[in-house]
Amino acid sequence: MHRHTGRLALALIALLALPVRAHAQKLPSETPAKFTPATSTWNYDRRDVMIPMRDGVKLHTVILVPKGAHRAPILLTRTPYDATATTTYAHSSHLAPELNGYDNALDVIIPGGYIRVVQDVRGKYGSEGDFVMNRPLVGPLNDTKVDESTDTYDTIDWLVKNVPETNGKVGELGISYDGFEPLMGLVNPHPALKVSIPMNPMVDGWMGDDWFHHGAFREQNMPYILEQEATRDNSAKWWTDHYDDYDAYMEYGNAGELGRVHGLEQVGFWKKILEHPSYDSWWQLQAMDKILAARPLQVPTMIVAGLWDQEDIYGAMAVYHALKPKDTNGNMVYLSFGPWFHGQEIQNGSSLGALNWDSNTSRYFQRNVLGPFLAHYLKDDAPPMNVAPVNGFETGTNRWERLSTWPSGCANGCTIQPKPFYLESGFKASFAAPAAGAPFDSYISDPAKPVPFRKRPIAQIGYDTCEQWPCWLVDDQREASGRTDVLSYVSDVLTQPVKISGAPIANIVASTSGTDADWVVKVIDVYPDEVADDPKMGGYQLAVAMDIFRGRYREGYDNPKPIASNEPLLYKFALPNANHVFLPGHRIMVQIQSSWFPLYDRNPQTFVPNIFWAKPSDYKKAEQRIYHEPGHASFVELPVVDGDWMR
Repeated sequence: MHRHTGRLALALIALLALPVRAHAQKLPSETPAKFTPATSTWNYDRRDVMIPMRDGVKLHTVILVPKGAHRAPILLTRTPYDATATTTYAHSSHLAPELNGYDNALDVIIPGGYIRVVQDVRGKYGSEGDFVMNRPLVGPLNDTKVDESTDTYDTIDWLVKNVPETNGKVGELGISYDGFEPLMGLVNPHPALKVSIPMNPMVDGWMGDDWFHHGAFREQNMPYILEQEATRDNSAKWWTDHYDDYDAYMEYGNAGELGRVHGLEQVGFWKKILEHPSYDSWWQLQAMDKILAARPLQVPTMIVAGLWDQEDIYGAMAVYHALKPKDTNGNMVYLSFGPWFHGQEIQNGSSLGALNWDSNTSRYFQRNVLGPFLAHYLKDDAPPMNVAPVNGFETGTNRWERLSTWPSGCANGCTIQPKPFYLESGFKASFAAPAAGAPFDSYISDPAKPVPFRKRPIAQIGYDTCEQWPCWLVDDQREASGRTDVLSYVSDVLTQPVKISGAPIANIVASTSGTDADWVVKVIDVYPDEVADDPKMGGYQLAVAMDIFRGRYREGYDNPKPIASNEPLLYKFALPNANHVFLPGHRIMVQIQSSWFPLYDRNPQTFVPNIFWAKPSDYKKAEQRIYHEPGHASFVELPVVDGDWMR
């Protein structure tokens, strides 16, 4: 009886289970095959489209049209940084919160009533095709039929034919890589492209933008290369096993090994960097300033630069100098620069690190320069604009200047007088040529203990705070000046203001006991020991312009050679542009060192064919001498402004 009851119970359970499983299989999905957002209360219309290029590849494009728009101009940005994320900042029914992110100048876009278009470049995020870092123009480096110039042309052509709310006028703007794209759009511009705004653009990755500076490799940009190229959606991330990047980059010795242990050799652009450590034709043929210098000037262009751009401080000024000679009527090429880190012109520009500007410089730029400039060229009624050819912020006095060209002393006819600022014995510096004295100063540069480029620990991940990446160019340089492997030469206290406008030129006579060397030169504004209204600035050492030069390129950037040991040689190179006033009570300082780590890879100080693969035994201490005697005078040529520039 007990056994029979058990069998009956089991059979009953089996029968009950059958309809349960059958019923579960018939439960309908609660997710619709296609969800259509309810947008009746939105103040804009969002369209996600795939725009075909001439080779059949389709590029994902987000189009944001203000409700009620009629004959509205288009503002286009092409990006490798995710068009969807760029235009979906807050998941809001209002356009302004949606655009409150990268590359969106809200003080211009929203009141201007522009149609905002953001497109993923080929090979990134929602776009088809293959990604190539700064894809070269069709030609020697690109045997296909497409490049960023043709993609820009095809995109604009589609937009003006398929967005009924537009007036057929397009402006292209963007920052950094997105600033490189408007430059490409200028190569063979579409007739509907009426204005171009390259901001902080990538221009020449070897000379002074993202990858090298005067031959020294920017080691801390290796994570960017991996994350940008390893996957379509940037999901692969650089890993680290140290909090302090200084320790992490020292761990693996040379940059080649650092890349190898991170799997970077799977990435195409990294392989090209390893193959082209010098300024050969591969780099030169991609330099956008050289490319545009050889093309006709067809589209009004405003180039935007940051005086403390920690990423692309070279490119904007290089493009300006390439284009300006073509501007025969003076109404096609404009320049604007402010006291900004990379891209800060569309963020809060009231301060930078410890520095305060007494106003929101970014808002001023957007409302008084960028906004009127775009409206004049893109609106049907072409409202008049009162925008000077050059709008530049003067640091030290913290005021905007309206200038006719750059560099230009002032609006009142001042002149630039390049003046040597000499290094002297006793660690003094002045505008007077050095007299007899100690012929040189020396220091020991030890690759095992390179000079940090900022206060340690160096944790660079992120853009949110000045302790991260954005503000290192304005760090207090006292951190370096206290080291025995950094030389500091300083003037007497100034009794009159000294204004410089343009690029200081380093002319350093130096020798090394090694066969290769790096030279870092900094022009610094030393604040008074006490600053009554801002005590934290007492004695602050503000770098106004600084850069690095790899000694093997002394005789040519495409021609690396060993340095003759213990022989005084001239090293001459340009520092970034400045527009700065050294105020009375301040002093002018020049600092010199031979490493800047881990921002730049270490020079082994022994000549090797390719520093990316320098062996541990190649890294050797060297005695570096800086000369300051008659006949071997070291100086920085400062672009000093003469005349009544204070008016």
